[in-house]
Amino acid sequence: MMTGRFDRYLLSQLLMLFGFFALVLVLVYWVNRAVVLFDQLIANGQSAAVFLEFTALTLPNVIRIVLPIAAFAGTVYVANRLTSESELVVVQATGFSPWRLIRPVLAFGVVVFLLGSILAHVLVPISLSRLSERTAEISENMTARLLTEGRFLHPADGVTFYIREISPVGELKNIFLSDARQAGVTITYTAREALLIRGETAPTLVMIDGMAQRYEEAGRNLSVTRFDDFAFDLEGMVDALSSRRTRPQELFTDQLLNPTDALLKATGETRSALIAQAHERIGDSLNGLVAPLIGFATLLLGGFSRFGVWRQIIGAIFALIVVQMLTRVGQDIVEGNADLWPAAYIGPLVGLVMAFILLFLAAHPSLLSLRVRGVT
Repeated sequence: MMTGRFDRYLLSQLLMLFGFFALVLVLVYWVNRAVVLFDQLIANGQSAAVFLEFTALTLPNVIRIVLPIAAFAGTVYVANRLTSESELVVVQATGFSPWRLIRPVLAFGVVVFLLGSILAHVLVPISLSRLSERTAEISENMTARLLTEGRFLHPADGVTFYIREISPVGELKNIFLSDARQAGVTITYTAREALLIRGETAPTLVMIDGMAQRYEEAGRNLSVTRFDDFAFDLEGMVDALSSRRTRPQELFTDQLLNPTDALLKATGETRSALIAQAHERIGDSLNGLVAPLIGFATLLLGGFSRFGVWRQIIGAIFALIVVQMLTRVGQDIVEGNADLWPAAYIGPLVGLVMAFILLFLAAHPSLLSLRVRGVT
């Protein structure tokens, strides 16, 4: 009965502190990201509702990133408090070994792993895909701002654009376009009508039955060219339309593990890069399991001390950094060669080995000549 009660107590403490640290980390990131989003969206005339929508769509990915860090921070905090208040010493005196103490921490790590997996494999791809769709929609709305008749518009520095009339079918009547972006040269286009069509990277203005006048200030030369049709690329003046590449982060894991030729073309990525992205999701989720084990096992080394366990905390942080670095190196290896996909799990595997060794040393303190120091 007592063992089950202690497990529930420790697990509840871990979950509570995990939630607190996750909330703090997400808020810190959200504030930094919100400032950029607010400046971009509101400056472009979008409403506060759009700002909140974009913020909400970025949250799943943010939460996925901070989960292992929050789990590690919560575990270290709980273990440090239990040690400083001698609760761990009392529990160990009743016969709890380090292998027994780690059981609720392992259950907590499994919870974090499951949360990270749900986010990485389901919620993040859905949210990022929707975010890309909404971004494309807003880009189209921004482009549509050029379609304002009877007004001189300035979509970019040195560019003046005028439409006398827009027909019900979308034809632009009597176009005037002045392009003075090149120093010392001004090109003025006039056309009887024009159409705005989608391009690969940006909209293209196709002018029909018009004239281009090029004036060079240096030689005060004016040249006139008449044309039946002329395409003017609007790249740099308006955002690109929806002809975009699909990002690997928007795809589900099964698609990444078995990429088709169409998917490779849509993303513009190699097969190895997509497979590496899939294994990266799994590896990062496993780090959510490994991080609390390393944090708790490290703080079990030694016993109660008036000077605290700051050395163990620094060691746990260093161990977690090593695990993260190895995880990143392994993922880079897979990105170069998909056949080496087991390398993506070097970090989590090393982390589990670290936790096992730390627990073994905590269970046999004589191996490191460790001794419990009491208050004198």
